[in-house]
Amino acid sequence: MNIKFIRWSVCATFLTSIVFAQEKKDSLRVTQLNEVVVSDTKFAQSKEKSGKIIDKITADDLQRRKGQSVATVLNQVAGVEINGNQTGNGMNVEYYIRGGRSRQVLIMIDGVPVTDASGSSMTYDLRLLPVDQVDSIEVMKGSSSTLYGSNAGTAVINITLKKARKENISGGAYFNLGTMNSVKDDKTSAQDFNQGFSFSAGSKKLTSYTSFNSTETTGLSEALGENFEIDHFSRVNALQKIGYQLTDKLSISSFFGYDKIKNKYDSGSFADEDKNSFLSEQFRTGLNSIYKYNKGELHINSSFSNLERLYNSYTAYNSTLNNYDYKSRHFNADIFNKYVINKQLFFVLGGQFQFMDMNNVTTPSSIYTVNVLNKNTKFNMIDPYTTFVYNSDFGLNVNVGARLNMHNVYGENLTYNINPSYKIKNLPVRILSSLSTAFITPSLYQLFSQYGNSELKPEENTTVEVGFETELLNKKVVINAVGFYRESKNRVDFYTNPVTFTSNYINNDLLVNTKGIETNVTIFPIKNVQLTGNYTYLQFSEEENIRLPKHKANASIGVNFTKRIQWNAQYQYVDQRADRYYDSATFSSKNVVLSSYQLVHTNISFDILPNRLSVFGAVNNLFNDDFVEVSGFTTRGRNFKLGLNLQF
Repeated sequence: MNIKFIRWSVCATFLTSIVFAQEKKDSLRVTQLNEVVVSDTKFAQSKEKSGKIIDKITADDLQRRKGQSVATVLNQVAGVEINGNQTGNGMNVEYYIRGGRSRQVLIMIDGVPVTDASGSSMTYDLRLLPVDQVDSIEVMKGSSSTLYGSNAGTAVINITLKKARKENISGGAYFNLGTMNSVKDDKTSAQDFNQGFSFSAGSKKLTSYTSFNSTETTGLSEALGENFEIDHFSRVNALQKIGYQLTDKLSISSFFGYDKIKNKYDSGSFADEDKNSFLSEQFRTGLNSIYKYNKGELHINSSFSNLERLYNSYTAYNSTLNNYDYKSRHFNADIFNKYVINKQLFFVLGGQFQFMDMNNVTTPSSIYTVNVLNKNTKFNMIDPYTTFVYNSDFGLNVNVGARLNMHNVYGENLTYNINPSYKIKNLPVRILSSLSTAFITPSLYQLFSQYGNSELKPEENTTVEVGFETELLNKKVVINAVGFYRESKNRVDFYTNPVTFTSNYINNDLLVNTKGIETNVTIFPIKNVQLTGNYTYLQFSEEENIRLPKHKANASIGVNFTKRIQWNAQYQYVDQRADRYYDSATFSSKNVVLSSYQLVHTNISFDILPNRLSVFGAVNNLFNDDFVEVSGFTTRGRNFKLGLNLQF
């Protein structure tokens, strides 16, 4: 298809949509104003009282990005780079936020931290989570260990899953199918299938929510190369939530989740292998309670997860299929209380306990095999913490707090947060600033594996932020910008002695710094039209210069043609990046520079029967841009998706 014709068609559609939308009721603007966020205090408060720029992805935002995964949606947030989200579904994704790495990002689901305790960096795998279970997402960048503990070095991603509606019985089902093409493919047959259903029931006292989701994809080889075999991917998810209102003041809720991934994978960059397979299976359960009283409320969140990862990996030099079995358990209990002193001042007092262990068994065993057994590989943390929040009546807001991390292996560690902001009187401007610290505890693998070092100390991060937010033209234009500077020290690195050739993990005493600017703009030019854009500039140390773009920009448009027809499009620019891959032919690592690229995604949805039956169509990588996200691995070209949603 002629590229110029496609581009002119998109422009014509954009201009036509603006004219047509002028006469329609403005439903896009309502959700943007007066938002409520929870990430910076753990309790709901108006976004304008927050001293942070918190990016909130609402249920409506997710609807406007139909056909995209959780990772792809997050990748459009300022300062966030989710590497691997444009490759095959079986490819691992990495989180590079503000120049950091996955270990410095904490992911929360329904207020509970999630992690893989058996991983070398304890990173949670976002591939386990289907976007159809998600209700909203908050992204709070900066060092945030005071409220959230370990791993909150560069950001906290707070994901809220869907739940039951009170005093109502409802349900839904969906079915999506799409292509799975690389740039060189032009297949029109369906190779990406997503389906699921949910059921919700509620009364004044009892609520229940059940959902089941499944995904199956084929069509792409993970590794880049000619005539490589196709790597299949499948995922199954089940979620059950039950809530009970015991009294007007006391409520309890429980959840149970099951997630399973199964896929084939290759041997690395440009290296095909049809014998490798991967299986990940996770069980999560938890019990939460809320007690409200005249001066505040008490929350108790507890959870337990059991995760197993199984790799079958073929070794060519001795023709052996090795089995690597990783198992981990994670228990978390977080008790925190909000006490309101007066209308302007409240404080949060809490305590968090975490226990983790892991088990790693390799078969067939050899003289080089060292299994890691959970009776020896475990740790626990007990963290008391407090936060004071002051909201004045003259525009000053202050959030200060501290946490004492007490770890049974490395001892104690103190973090703190100072976050003042000021709304200028008679001007629609909020000035923001913060000084905060964070810690990243060494993983079980880094402490106790055959390369482990029980003398490791936690990595430390410090972040300074200064910024502003303003609303102009009767809140039709919202602009914010933040400049930040981040230092990290005591980073845990893998080290090989050049004389003895022995290897272990060490604390690197190198001081690494990153600085940058993040800007966001939201415009409501006319009724039912929303324009958004963001830009990120990063300046990073050479030690961190892997797959990090110096410049990155996103833009989107959302148009409600009518109450039943919505059209949306997203644009992304990613600057050139440095990368490194292992060349199996020369047995050495090669440094490369990945070219910049631009992507356009678009979708349109139509409510056939309002609140009952809807359909959508989506095109990702509309112009079939040929780009590389990870050296030696396949990226997606132009792909189409169709979907049907039924509600009752």
